[in-house]
Amino acid sequence: MKLSLHDLSARHATARRDVADALAGLSLEIAEGEQLAVIGPSGAGKTTLLEVLACARVPTQGRLTVDGANPWGLPRSALQRLRGRLILMPQVPPLPPRQRVVTAVLAGRLPGWSLWTALRSLFYPVDIPAAEAALAVFELGDKLFERVDRLSGGERQRVGLARALVAPAELWLVDEPLSALDPARAQRAVAALVREAGERGVTLVASLHQVETALAHFPRIVGLRAGQLAFDLPAADVTPELLARLYAQHEHELHGQSPAAIDAPPAPAVPAVMQCR
Repeated sequence: MKLSLHDLSARHATARRDVADALAGLSLEIAEGEQLAVIGPSGAGKTTLLEVLACARVPTQGRLTVDGANPWGLPRSALQRLRGRLILMPQVPPLPPRQRVVTAVLAGRLPGWSLWTALRSLFYPVDIPAAEAALAVFELGDKLFERVDRLSGGERQRVGLARALVAPAELWLVDEPLSALDPARAQRAVAALVREAGERGVTLVASLHQVETALAHFPRIVGLRAGQLAFDLPAADVTPELLARLYAQHEHELHGQSPAAIDAPPAPAVPAVMQCR
């Protein structure tokens, strides 16, 4: 799927009227089958960009075209079909807590299913081998029939990634998929995601806080700051100086580890001291 943004601005979903647009005058070309990572400090507009690319947020100005078409000029039925050709994976996947993992993964196929097939799969999953294979890519094959509410935060994020592998999607939009993973699992997960996208010819756009991981696995890096394009370069051309300017006054995000590493071993509990008086 080919994407083109020209002088595009867009507002954050929860922004007040007096707050500046989350994206301001952004122009970007993304070729079919390309894989790129979007980096930048918090508040740079990364999530808003993914929502715009997912045809889930109307620009306040400028133009977005998807495979040459303006999504907002399409009839409603055609817009729905277009959205069915992509998948947006938020940082916290919307997984019903009492649902089985196999059902949560196969929900990625909903755009291509009839209502009857979708209802039947809630009770009798229609393609268990496909769900198991997708989970195995992210080291979760043994969680196939586990309940979602018994998973860690990192496991839920990887279930969300596995959902993309079974989806009939030509565009994967991934928002901070590693925030709840320990560093080793994060590296393996993003490597698997990029590899699968390449083998399938899928266009992949992922926002990442982990700069070193982005540089190691994505051939193209887009840097955003305050809603504007700071740079758009091959990973090999992103220098420490460019990163220092991109993360100025946010150096802890450039060098620090995500605070939500839920998959990391928990710290030992400190015993309570009881005193008698």
